[in-house]
Amino acid sequence: MTQMAKGWKIKKLGEVCDKGSSNVSQNQLASEEGKYPIYGASGFIKDVSFYHNDKPYLSIVKDGSGVGRITKMEAKTSVIGTLQYIFPKDGIDLHYLYYAMQLIDFKKYVAGAAIPHIYFKDYQNEPFLYVPLEEQHRIVSILDKCFSAIDKAKANAERCLSLSKALFESYLQGVFGSTGSPTEKNGKGWEVKKLGELASFRNGMNFTKSSKGETIKIVGVKDFQDNFWVPFDELESVVIDGKLSELDELKEKDIIAVRSNGNPALIGRTLLAGDVEGKTSHSGFTIRIRLNSNEVLPIYLCRYLKTQKTRKELIEKGNGVGIKSLNQGSLSSLSVPFPKSKTEQQTIVRQLDALQERTQTLVAVYQKKIADLEELRKSILRRAFVGELLTEKYYKLNIKTKR
Repeated sequence: MTQMAKGWKIKKLGEVCDKGSSNVSQNQLASEEGKYPIYGASGFIKDVSFYHNDKPYLSIVKDGSGVGRITKMEAKTSVIGTLQYIFPKDGIDLHYLYYAMQLIDFKKYVAGAAIPHIYFKDYQNEPFLYVPLEEQHRIVSILDKCFSAIDKAKANAERCLSLSKALFESYLQGVFGSTGSPTEKNGKGWEVKKLGELASFRNGMNFTKSSKGETIKIVGVKDFQDNFWVPFDELESVVIDGKLSELDELKEKDIIAVRSNGNPALIGRTLLAGDVEGKTSHSGFTIRIRLNSNEVLPIYLCRYLKTQKTRKELIEKGNGVGIKSLNQGSLSSLSVPFPKSKTEQQTIVRQLDALQERTQTLVAVYQKKIADLEELRKSILRRAFVGELLTEKYYKLNIKTKR
């Protein structure tokens, strides 16, 4: 820290703010109606007939998901019991307190495995840079303007990132058509067949920690991520009951899809198997697609199955209440458009591979920009609370270099 200016000192967090608790549970709000907002960890819940605070304050998530997240709150609002109130003491600017608390690593104070929680009594001894109120206002003014510029730059980078990802999906739809009709986009030389006419299906294997038998490699849901090919070098070894049957053994050119795992964002994701070394199968949360026709190249089919339109269709056809599960029936009835010419299928795959590589390069560029902007935000905060906050002009120049 630089040499402390007159009137500056290090205090403990508990010396500059008070905490308050809420005894309101969300279950109590079912019949409540009014004009005063009440909030939970996920944000606004509803308007109720009461409020706990007639002045602005901070809220902090103390229980469950998002523990340690701090939010600036308006007057005449309330929070439920999974959050806690933080009130600045006299001589402490609310916004200055908010920024100071952004630097606290609340993870080190988390207790509880099933439901994480934090206690004010544990983190109240965190150091707090106390400066005169006028200086607090100056620091807040600089931080507000700097972070506003960072937010704009980040929003622009996120928009470019989204457009980069959409570019590839748009091209996919242009290749395969939006309805699967060979005459709609692709014209002569294309056919449409049900996947059940081209392939057979088999659900994955179930096993437990107490299984006793052969040790094999297994393709699980965690292996999908953003991969196109089965990552054989990263597969987990598991013990199954008995020996692996030929019916369950994974072979080259097999396609594996996520059938169900409770996460709708993963259902329908696919992997294509390359050269298979050793005995390998796939878990019960997945389903295998094995072509029994030479009309369609496996790599072409895998590309088609990865389109957003196809995944959406498969999930909507699936079974289950709430979260749909992919099943053999939905796979079997899926319409697959394809060129009769294998050469044309290969050409399409090469074009998609090349475009995906360019798209991934763009995505990496914008992801780095976003990460750099977040690091700049943290750097500015750290400087502000060790007495090294420079001028607003300095930070504006640095933000421009990150765009």
